[in-house]
Amino acid sequence: MSPTPPSPAPLSYKDAGVDIDAGDALVERIKPLAKKTLREGVLAGIGGFGALFEVPRRYREPVLVSGTDGVGTKLKLAFEWNMHDTVGIDLVAMSVNDVLVQGAEPLFFLDYFACGKLDVDTAAAVVGGIARGCELSDCALIGGETAEMPGMYPAGEYDLAGFAVGAVEKSKILTGRNVAEGDVVLGLASSGVHSNGFSLVRKCIERAGAGLPAQLDGKPFRQAVMEPTRLYVKPVLAALAAHPADAASSGGIKALAHITGGGLLENIPRVLPEGLGAQLAQGSWPRSELFAWLQQTAGIGDHEMNRTFNNGIGMVVVVAPEDADAVAATLRAHGETVHRIGRIVPRGQDAAVTLA
Repeated sequence: MSPTPPSPAPLSYKDAGVDIDAGDALVERIKPLAKKTLREGVLAGIGGFGALFEVPRRYREPVLVSGTDGVGTKLKLAFEWNMHDTVGIDLVAMSVNDVLVQGAEPLFFLDYFACGKLDVDTAAAVVGGIARGCELSDCALIGGETAEMPGMYPAGEYDLAGFAVGAVEKSKILTGRNVAEGDVVLGLASSGVHSNGFSLVRKCIERAGAGLPAQLDGKPFRQAVMEPTRLYVKPVLAALAAHPADAASSGGIKALAHITGGGLLENIPRVLPEGLGAQLAQGSWPRSELFAWLQQTAGIGDHEMNRTFNNGIGMVVVVAPEDADAVAATLRAHGETVHRIGRIVPRGQDAAVTLA
């Protein structure tokens, strides 16, 4: 009679590659970060099966506005350069800036962090950036998900996604329908590349090889490239409160455009009525060393630059001409760098946005 083979050793979830204790440790690290983002409306946040939020009672006819996004291939440089503390700001900014374009106040944010093996220190650095972005936007970090999935991601890599929910009075939704010929286009300066076009940025870095500049725009090269997306929420909300669109007089702020993938050429038309376009004045805003280096290294023309990158303008504000100076002054008083970059014109046959 053959001997009975020994029973295989028990397998735990940790043996399979998922460390529940590490996940619990991360949650404990996140809780004080999320607490700093609390604002009116939060009823229950981190730790439950679902987060609860009550729309502030000051809204009479609240309309919820949602936005979702990721960070894209900028993460590949974060892995390579071990720079994880600002990509969370990018994640928040990409969603809250989109919500803002409708005239909405961001209320809360949730994130999704996925990896093959959870490194608590790396994840805490990323979530620290998310919390900082929420704090700067007066937006509550109300929940999220951390997924440890062995075999799904290479060692040391992770993915990020997130979404924001905001609210706006129904009567104050920015639709762009009141935009008219002759309106002024203001541009708010970006902080750098933000979080779009990084597949080309990485190709430029690869092409430059050992010839990378030590500094750009007064910052070490890597810091200049990884500078997080600018958060426009507080200054723009202040400007909207001070200069609301007025249908009766056709005054005030009429439209906003977040300059993300597609650049100036493809994002501005999204908020303009049919038949209208934008004529931008070439050279009406300063050219950073970073964008000059990217264009030279890639060997591309102005058109390709302006449809790939924000090229120095991260948010566009369309405003009635009589209010342009006042709106610019309000935005500058709240910390924005503002340029008058163009005007609204009848749309041409070929392009909705032209640079002259």
